[in-house]
Amino acid sequence: MKSPIRVAVTGAAGAIGYSILFRIASGEVFGADQPIILNLVDIEPAMPVMEGVVMELQDCASPVLKGLNATSKLEEGFNGISWALLIGSVSRKPGMERKDLLGINGKIFTGQGQAIAKHAAKDVRIVVVGNPCNTNCLIAMRSAPEVSQDRWFAMTRLDENRGKAQLAKKAGVDITTVSNLAIWGNHSPTMFPDFYNAKIGGKPATEVIKDENWLQNDFVTTVAQRGTAVLKARGAGSAASAANAAIDSVKSIIHPTPAGDWNSLCVPSDGSYGIEKGIICSFPTRSIAGKVEIVQGLKVNDFSRSKIDATVKELKDEKAMATELGLVK
Repeated sequence: MKSPIRVAVTGAAGAIGYSILFRIASGEVFGADQPIILNLVDIEPAMPVMEGVVMELQDCASPVLKGLNATSKLEEGFNGISWALLIGSVSRKPGMERKDLLGINGKIFTGQGQAIAKHAAKDVRIVVVGNPCNTNCLIAMRSAPEVSQDRWFAMTRLDENRGKAQLAKKAGVDITTVSNLAIWGNHSPTMFPDFYNAKIGGKPATEVIKDENWLQNDFVTTVAQRGTAVLKARGAGSAASAANAAIDSVKSIIHPTPAGDWNSLCVPSDGSYGIEKGIICSFPTRSIAGKVEIVQGLKVNDFSRSKIDATVKELKDEKAMATELGLVK
């Protein structure tokens, strides 16, 4: 039997946390042969709810779950962890400016980054889910210079999954035939789902779906506004699909990417595709021998470049705001 690994989940008493914890505890994420210890982290007012979550996890009687720790203290929550899923964040309220949101969440992610650097295991890897996840990740990473930058990720897999579902629906094919759909940029409505490099049944998506107007307009808009559509339809956010995408993100880091394919992850830019070095940007990525690499050499036409430039500009603006607030140095 392998030694247990410690996994921290912030916002563990929230909707996304609740949707992800039981799948982690089941062995689905890290493997049925990998024992885990779960550190459930949330703010102090959420601790009574957390008691119920802990009871339910215990009642699942999972053979891989070897320990449960629920805490509002970061030093306890991040102690010895090999994985941190940073889900908890303050959501944008009506009338709140993006800078206000960055200021509130920036303080949260500054503290979390510092605590990870001080208390986590040397092999720690971090996936930021709480929005605005790209810049929250940048803030946490800059607060933890001791942790290698190749260990920091933010999530655009939800956008990728949404895009694949829309392409499959439009083409009238099974979802498994859709591949190579990259999300570029920010996890926000400005992100760009790159249908030009996507494939359906091994063929370019633009050959299978010949309606380029639909692709450039309806498809891009539907993916960008999907979260709002879900919220309007069910009166609550897309917690289950976000949790599922976070799981997919972790798996895409751990496991080798199928040959010829790629997945979407936000990683520190190395300057690829002319994107400013250092910002946390979504790219097409591959995992090879446990190392995540940006896929090189993809064709970027004028339409794609305009969309990529727009979403990168938003990331640069967010970084500038975070710098002005003293959150990024």
